[in-house]
Amino acid sequence: MPYLPAFSTKKNLRPVKWETIPHDEAAAAELEHELQIHPLLCRLLVQRGVRTYEEARRFFRPSWAHLHDPFRMQDMEAAVARLTRAIADEERILLYGDYDVDGTTSVALMHTFLSHFTDRLDYYIPDRYREGYGISLQGMDYAAEQGATLVIAMDCGITAVEQVAYAHSKSIDCIICDHHLSGDTLPDAVAVLDPQRKDCDYPYKYLSGCGVAFKLAQGYVQRHGLSFEEYLLPLTDLLAVSIACDIVPITDENRTLARFGLARLAEAPCLGLRVLTEMANRKPPFAISDVVFGVGPVINAAGRLGDAREAVALLLECDTITAHRRTESLITRNLKRRELDRSVVTEARGLLDALPDLDDRHSLVLMQPHWHKGIIGISASRVVERYHRPTIMLTESNGQLVGSARSVRGFDLHRALGHCSDLLVNYGGHAFAAGLTLQPERLGDFRMRFEAYAAEHLQEADKEASLSIAAELDLDDLTPRFWKILKQMEPHGPRNRRPVFVARRVHTLDKGTQLLKNNHLMLRVRQGKLSFKGIAFGQGEHYELVTSGPFDMVFVVEEDHWQGRTSLRLSVRDIRACG
Repeated sequence: MPYLPAFSTKKNLRPVKWETIPHDEAAAAELEHELQIHPLLCRLLVQRGVRTYEEARRFFRPSWAHLHDPFRMQDMEAAVARLTRAIADEERILLYGDYDVDGTTSVALMHTFLSHFTDRLDYYIPDRYREGYGISLQGMDYAAEQGATLVIAMDCGITAVEQVAYAHSKSIDCIICDHHLSGDTLPDAVAVLDPQRKDCDYPYKYLSGCGVAFKLAQGYVQRHGLSFEEYLLPLTDLLAVSIACDIVPITDENRTLARFGLARLAEAPCLGLRVLTEMANRKPPFAISDVVFGVGPVINAAGRLGDAREAVALLLECDTITAHRRTESLITRNLKRRELDRSVVTEARGLLDALPDLDDRHSLVLMQPHWHKGIIGISASRVVERYHRPTIMLTESNGQLVGSARSVRGFDLHRALGHCSDLLVNYGGHAFAAGLTLQPERLGDFRMRFEAYAAEHLQEADKEASLSIAAELDLDDLTPRFWKILKQMEPHGPRNRRPVFVARRVHTLDKGTQLLKNNHLMLRVRQGKLSFKGIAFGQGEHYELVTSGPFDMVFVVEEDHWQGRTSLRLSVRDIRACG
């Protein structure tokens, strides 16, 4: 069972609102005519931007042919040419990555790929606490000491103007593979690969950092006439992990790569990922959620509470015994991370619940000097789950305040921090997650200005917990054929979420309803002829409602694998009295 949040959405300060996702009825009807499938499935496709037979074919049958030409990315020609020269001249290449899942999988992917052509490889991950995020001067010093003449920086570097200039002064060239928003000035690197560049016409903007590194590998393979299946397919397990854990949209190219990657993870993963999934009790077939909850936290724990290079070492490991030892160490570290997270969240909740004006606040900015720098990002997400406000959690580090920010729908964190940029030492990130640094004496002014910006730009509805419902589903329509097509909409993730349905006037079968420990409900529900098993986590307060008569429920459909048998199960998200 995945790790549950520190507090359930059922205990929100405000009730959960049920919202129906709009769709184009005429487009759904036209698609139904072309595909000859259940109209509700056509509605789901239209909600995902699929409106024609050809778009549906690409959606349900992704292939290598759907990947975009890597040379449409700005600077790809220069990047492939420089990499080709480095390999031909036997230069020493340093692979530089961020300390999170995206960064460490990027380094492992590029190392795995380049090891086919050269053994003059090294890698470097900055220390989260001594160096912070991005390319560091210390990292460039290390490159020079090791004799590297080319640095490939992944999942970072788009704002590293000073650091790239410093590397150049040491006769080191840089290729940057990033996916974050750029500033007004780009680093003077040999190549800056980033689909978010303002002058980049690459047709898909939402690759992970590891995805951009993969495009560099793809460009090299194309330029040299190498086999996609031999050189690129073995990289997709690492790529799928980055796509899942960096919470990028599961659309277009990401969806194609995630589909290939999850299959690779199930069938022929690298040794480190095979051992990690086994020890995390995750079994194929894998969903994005298996990676997010089972794999990602363990890899991230390396950099949060220690040295992120240990995660790269695991992903590159070739010895089974050593892979088990490395995985055990990271799992232990992740358990410690959970304990710290619970402690920080409990303390933050106590601080917030003591505020007399909590309901009137549009943002939450919290600071405690003893909070762990590697934990506050996760903890901020938990606070957002509870209070539904843009949240910034800060701690003290080297005489400055460093923090992580998480947002709610409709509120662009990156833009909000930009509005406060004169009060910050630095900041970076995107609309939903960001990091920042400021001087302690600026905290009061920053808190006031950030709150004022949130008050102006945050809609009242954005502060409410909500469930986005795709459609009303009659349980009798949940046939094997319906499920076969619905399942092909996987992998699910941002912008391709698992469809959430509502069923009206549902009854329970009395002997199939149980109140479990930890306030969970086990249900056996029916609506018409068919009945299904269901599980409602943290909703034990609805026991009398569901056993006394019909009710409405919001749910997603899942496969339940037990003792070699597969059946459908309803994961119930919320329950209400009829109407």
